[in-house]
Amino acid sequence: MIVVADTSPLNYLIEIDCIDLLHRLYDAIIVPCAVADELAHCDSPPKVRLWLGKLPEWVEKRNCNSQPDQGLMLLDRGEREAIQIALEAGADLLLIDERRGAGEAERRGLTVTGTLGVLLSAGLPELIDPEAAYRRLISETNFRKSAELENAFLARVRSMKESLARVRSKS
Repeated sequence: MIVVADTSPLNYLIEIDCIDLLHRLYDAIIVPCAVADELAHCDSPPKVRLWLGKLPEWVEKRNCNSQPDQGLMLLDRGEREAIQIALEAGADLLLIDERRGAGEAERRGLTVTGTLGVLLSAGLPELIDPEAAYRRLISETNFRKSAELENAFLARVRSMKESLARVRSKS
């Protein structure tokens, strides 16, 4: 599976000590050089810069091979490169939180998910408790959420937990 990551999902997963979920769920991740530059910025949390300085073997930093897509110029450099590299690589998934960037990626035929999608994906095989990880995300980071987003996420977590409980009770 080819997965490309934008800055914010990496940043948040590192901050809440869930970054290894990416390797467990997807094996390998492509990180655009622009995303790596954003993660290395002096305003990034020290934990994030430390992770970037010791990239795991399952992370591949990559440059764009194509010319900048003029239709993506309203996005920041990391989002633009993440989308372009995902298109170049024929990615199965793009990890991106920003609505505008996710919308542009979807218009170009890419499948997207964000930080919360990763937490949900890790909850089904019970790699983590997604609700506990979410609580850390909102209390320990600057993750922006609306009441609607929170309610939808927590409803999906409850549904997942109910499904897992039904499966266990049948065993």
